[in-house]
Amino acid sequence: MVERKVVSIVGAGNVGEHVASLLLLKGLVDVRLFDIPRKTEDKVFEPVKGKALDMKQMIAAMDIDSKVDGFTVSPEGDGYEPIVNSDIVVITAGFPRKPGMSREDLLESNINILSTIISKVRQYSPDSILIVVTNPVDIMTYAAYKLSGFAPNRVIGMAGVLDSARFKTFIAEELRVSPKDIHAYVIGGHGDEMVPLISISNVGGIPLKDLIPKEKLQELIERTRFGGGEIVNLMGTSAYYAPAAAVVDMVEALVTNSRRILPCSVYLDGEAGEYYGVKGFCVGVPIKLGSNGVEEIIKVPMIEEERQMWNKSVESVKKSVEIAEVFLGG
Repeated sequence: MVERKVVSIVGAGNVGEHVASLLLLKGLVDVRLFDIPRKTEDKVFEPVKGKALDMKQMIAAMDIDSKVDGFTVSPEGDGYEPIVNSDIVVITAGFPRKPGMSREDLLESNINILSTIISKVRQYSPDSILIVVTNPVDIMTYAAYKLSGFAPNRVIGMAGVLDSARFKTFIAEELRVSPKDIHAYVIGGHGDEMVPLISISNVGGIPLKDLIPKEKLQELIERTRFGGGEIVNLMGTSAYYAPAAAVVDMVEALVTNSRRILPCSVYLDGEAGEYYGVKGFCVGVPIKLGSNGVEEIIKVPMIEEERQMWNKSVESVKKSVEIAEVFLGG
């Protein structure tokens, strides 16, 4: 029997369940799903167990041998024993920002949830690699790093892979080419101040700025920056297909040790931090991703205009980190 890596996914909502199903369809790993129950007046439902059972039957129908199981946990942290010996833990659990909720309220709520999850990961899977998806992702990745005490190469936030995929989508539609031939990175904080690196982006080796007029290119950049909001306005809820695929891209790089260059939110300090002007917090940069997690932080060249956008993005993340430190006891 093939021995597969174990990926535990905490949070089996839209993103978490799609991460699970995509991983299973690839036959790469075994999956364990964790989520809280849903209560009505007269019944307690355990959706995570139902979803796992549904996925078991899906992969049986497709002759895939991977394993998947679902486990109901409590908000207080009961029921996490099956997360034991996970190779990778993906954290999607958390509250979305609701009307009237301040950024500080959202940070406090999600850091509290994260604290409970991380304490159980430390207890049962102290050698795992963490992938953080919960928003605001740069801040939550920093919080996971601080709360876990893990080495920085083992705590990675999913942001730039998704933003870059959105950018590639709009470029491909504009030029009517395959996304496979587009090389375009988006770095910086995951939000309105993300930084598309136009100076090094290309299509089949031809610089992007030579293929798309500046005004049109700016339109594509703006659509990328607000790509999540566009989907919320259409569906009434956050995106989940593309975010899940971005996580799977990262997991595949870790499991296969492919050393992909992917833009992710990671802890910056030391020499790389000095290059990027970041000291002691997490923000999105291109990294080499392999079986040990972050194998290398890539020092990507930026023209002056991009460097200015980068500095603005970094400053925005830094301010949020300072707010988060209050809830982290910093």
